[in-house]
Amino acid sequence: MSLVAVCQLERRVFNLSDLALGQQPQSVDKSQICHVEHLTYCSRRGTASLVRPHGFVVGRGGSSPLLGQLGLAVYNLLGNLMTETRDTVILGSGCAGLTAAIYSARANLKPLVLEGHEPGGQLSITSLVENFPGWPDGIQGPELIENMKKQAERFGATYQLAHLDRVELGAHPFRLHTSAGEILTRTLIIASGASARWLGLPSEQALIGHGVSSCATCDGFFFRGKEIAVVGGGDSAMEEALFLTRFASKVTLLHRRPIFRASKIMLERAMAHPNIELRTNTVVDEVLGVEEKEVKGLRLRDVNSGAKSTLHVDGLFLGIGHEPNAKMFAGQIDLDDEGYVITRDNILTTHHGVLIPGVYACGDVQDRRYRQAITAAGTGCMAALEAEKYLEEHGR
Repeated sequence: MSLVAVCQLERRVFNLSDLALGQQPQSVDKSQICHVEHLTYCSRRGTASLVRPHGFVVGRGGSSPLLGQLGLAVYNLLGNLMTETRDTVILGSGCAGLTAAIYSARANLKPLVLEGHEPGGQLSITSLVENFPGWPDGIQGPELIENMKKQAERFGATYQLAHLDRVELGAHPFRLHTSAGEILTRTLIIASGASARWLGLPSEQALIGHGVSSCATCDGFFFRGKEIAVVGGGDSAMEEALFLTRFASKVTLLHRRPIFRASKIMLERAMAHPNIELRTNTVVDEVLGVEEKEVKGLRLRDVNSGAKSTLHVDGLFLGIGHEPNAKMFAGQIDLDDEGYVITRDNILTTHHGVLIPGVYACGDVQDRRYRQAITAAGTGCMAALEAEKYLEEHGR
């Protein structure tokens, strides 16, 4: 029997496995599913949906007398399918995770990709990407991610909008507790990335990709001959500011405290550069240019006097670091002092210095140095190949 679900919200058709993997755009309860034997309409409070023969329809809500025993059985089956032991699960859907998905899917591992709380990773909020090989005219970050998703999907990868709450790596298969239920897997590829730290201003968030950036290497080129600002007081901010002087006519480094916490050598380099101005005791209250959809300046405030001023710049770079998305592995996988996964040979994970067979980390969650799309993709490839090799050696 062919099972098909028609969702009224987006008029999209899903098969049963899609529903089991959480792809429906809204939650399903028993009153929302009915079984029909013939081509018909199933009414829900005045709303009708066309249903294929021997199919299931998901409505907007409300009770239905048409819900039969088979419909209830299939509804319960949706949850049971979540406990199927999978060959590999990939945490994260950025460049690393999607590259791992492409390689593992082509190896017929049928990977499940958990998209996490930031689907697409950092590239999903990046505008033009000009340094990814194969795109001579550049490509928009979200478009690159979508292309990679389609490529992996073509070979059998599936996706689920869910995040990992906790994990049990002490027994095999590994047990993942996610927001969508429990998942068992023989191998695990951690590609959960590292989230940039932002100021949290609504105006800042509105202009990400439109003059606000957290990656000087990625976006500095677009500010040739322009004045920009960098926020931060550590080595990351100094490195960003120094790098950006290759393009910008002037870089203003803003720090909220009276003393920079950067290393002496990095601070001296920044202070000695003629195109860098350092300002302390200063915070950004607002990024100007939301209506124009491009950065026009910054509204600044002196933390001591409260005096406000406007700094006219064309771009704002955040140099306040990244937060690796690996807290859920604390105590089961070795992490460094800043929370990045410690790896051997770029992808192999350890616990108390001992390798964990079948668990691999790739991309920014273990890379504090490069944090580039292409390096993330490379380690994603490596992780998938190691997972395939591990499964072959263990009788898959």
